Amino acid sequence: MPAPPTLPAVWIVEDHARLRATLAEIIEEAGVGKASVFDSCEAALQSGAPEPDAIVLDIGLAGMSGLEGIRHFKERFPGSEIIMFTVFDDREKIFEALSAGASGYLLKSESPDRIAAAVKEVLEGGSPMTPEIARLVVARFSQLQPAGSEVRLSDREEEVLRCLVDGLAKKEIADRLDLSVHTVDNYVRRIYKKLHVNTLGGAVAKALREGLV
Repeated sequence: MPAPPTLPAVWIVEDHARLRATLAEIIEEAGVGKASVFDSCEAALQSGAPEPDAIVLDIGLAGMSGLEGIRHFKERFPGSEIIMFTVFDDREKIFEALSAGASGYLLKSESPDRIAAAVKEVLEGGSPMTPEIARLVVARFSQLQPAGSEVRLSDREEEVLRCLVDGLAKKEIADRLDLSVHTVDNYVRRIYKKLHVNTLGGAVAKALREGLV
């Protein structure tokens, strides 16, 4: 009898005990991942828990903040995807987190189904954002004067980048553009190289900031 598939490791870094437990329950009951919970960035970084595939990270932590934690987590676990767990009033910090390497955002007011879907989406290569946050991101960057980017993308690379900005996962991009997932992966890697970024969030931020899409 084959062994059951191993679930992705999902770290939850949240200082509110009840919310932390609720997040873990939502993720595990949905079969999205195996949760490890921590009340601070320091505790997570010092733990011996399995390396995370995704991290749900509260922005407003005491001690090392969520924004500072992004850098440490990305240095330690470069392949991990980070979802910032935030409230609407933290919107100014959202842009800092995007540039620092966060892959998406989730409001604390979201439903359990949406939370589980967002974690699943980021594990599949997507960039989950609530509609409110997505509008704020676009509005914020549209207010900035485009810097006249010197980046030169091919027509197909621009199409893939637009799909990334729209929050599509790689499989959805492949379906929309009639490409294989492997080909989409190659385009994404080339886009990252041209934009001098290492994360999906960084690519989206730079694309919006420099008027590439």
